[in-house]
Amino acid sequence: MDDHARARWNHNIHYHSVVLDAVPPHARSALDVGTGNGVLANDLRAVLTDVTAIDTDAEVLAEARTTDPSIHWVLGDVMTHRLARRFDVVASVATVHHLPDLSATLRRLADLTAPSGVLVVIGLAARTRLRDCAFAAVGTVQHRWYARRRGYWEHTAPVVWPPPHSFEEVDRCAARILPGVRWRHLPLFRYALVWQKPAHDN
Repeated sequence: MDDHARARWNHNIHYHSVVLDAVPPHARSALDVGTGNGVLANDLRAVLTDVTAIDTDAEVLAEARTTDPSIHWVLGDVMTHRLARRFDVVASVATVHHLPDLSATLRRLADLTAPSGVLVVIGLAARTRLRDCAFAAVGTVQHRWYARRRGYWEHTAPVVWPPPHSFEEVDRCAARILPGVRWRHLPLFRYALVWQKPAHDN
């Protein structure tokens, strides 16, 4: 990826560090779910040798393919596409809210995660509580500060708004399906789920 692409900033790219910081020392492979323009896939490729990126949008995936031919780019729906393997890192940034069945989505992503591997979800959710509004207010200030200093890069991937799930619903669903998951409500209108799959879970 060229220096200009590496300098891009938006709310999703801002939290790529959460994904990269969660990569286990033993990790060799990663799956980027809903790769869009491929920015996260390229960031993962900088630290891992085996990266697969999947998206349902042919046009945006065609653009992503031009960034790094060593990444395995897959046109398909992660919920139904036969990937035939598991990955040490499964990452999803701003994609889960595109998939209306939250429980089924988290189960599918967990299934694609190898034992001792890590699932990381950076997602968007609807505000339904006062605390959600407080985080949104902080996010608005942060957005203005970062956008003035770094500019704001607008991706070309499809957008779904408003999100179909609330922050509270995501929190409860993740706790039920991913025992031991770490949940964080983030500024810039996002949340993070980080879950390590047990080593004995096949």
